[in-house]
Amino acid sequence: MARIGDISERQLIEDFRSFIRSEGLIGPGDDAAVIENGTVVTTDVVTFDRHFPAGMTYEQFGWYAAAVNFSDLAAMGARPIGFLAALALPLDLESQAAYDIMSGIDQCCEFCGTGIVGGDTKTGPGIVVGTALGTMDGRPPMRRSGARPGDIVAVTGPVGGPAAAFIALEKGLDAPEAKESLYVPIPRVDEGMAMAKSGAVTSCMDLSDGLGTALNTLCSSSGVGMDIELDFIPRGPYVDEMATASGKPVRELLLGWGGEYELVFTADRERLDRLYDEEIEFSIIGMVNDSEGPNLVEDGKRTVIPYGEY
Repeated sequence: MARIGDISERQLIEDFRSFIRSEGLIGPGDDAAVIENGTVVTTDVVTFDRHFPAGMTYEQFGWYAAAVNFSDLAAMGARPIGFLAALALPLDLESQAAYDIMSGIDQCCEFCGTGIVGGDTKTGPGIVVGTALGTMDGRPPMRRSGARPGDIVAVTGPVGGPAAAFIALEKGLDAPEAKESLYVPIPRVDEGMAMAKSGAVTSCMDLSDGLGTALNTLCSSSGVGMDIELDFIPRGPYVDEMATASGKPVRELLLGWGGEYELVFTADRERLDRLYDEEIEFSIIGMVNDSEGPNLVEDGKRTVIPYGEY
């Protein structure tokens, strides 16, 4: 029998979905679940060993633990209404570090217009499990399925900053704005609510696992293909500099890493004025077509965009 290490996270989730009994109006398979009365629920785990890069403070770690959950609510277009935090921390951790983690969580909650409604504490290796609650306020939830040929593909902001930060940390280089994007990601909650309200968006998800993975997921969920123009993808701080420093192509930093918390979405071209009316900032990076999977157009050549490797 295969071990966990032999199975990708995507495959493990698909295996779970093959036998679990799903519940709710929208169950497993989107960024968050929607249950009765339009309540939206999502949960995520962050750990010291995987999500605590060099230079990050405990307060920033707490912010990050909350932000990754609120980003999932944003992808659905939900308004946050509460947050639960469960902490499993080492016995030898200084108490001030625990206070700083909770302070960071609280600050992110305040930024997203809500607060902490409960949680739990245990001893453990350094884990924070966050659960974010939201409501649709009558808006239709945005899902990963629904993209149609002819739709535009867009992102709410620049990408590649976290990838640049990881390279800078690895090589001991100074890239403060890139590191800030890694340590303190901004959940696009306001943008998500406005996008859902507009009625123009046909599919959406956040970029926590990277743009390449998100594009593949939208295509798979919607049964469509995409052409993405490399030159149209807005670049985060220090992307070009860190690509040169590492010898990696820019496309790898833009597509193949995680830690991004912008939203990628598709929208009806005939309804783009609704997005502009909502004053949503976004960059069009490509078009949906009737092929299979996403392709990158670079210097006139088309290549398949793989799932991210981060």
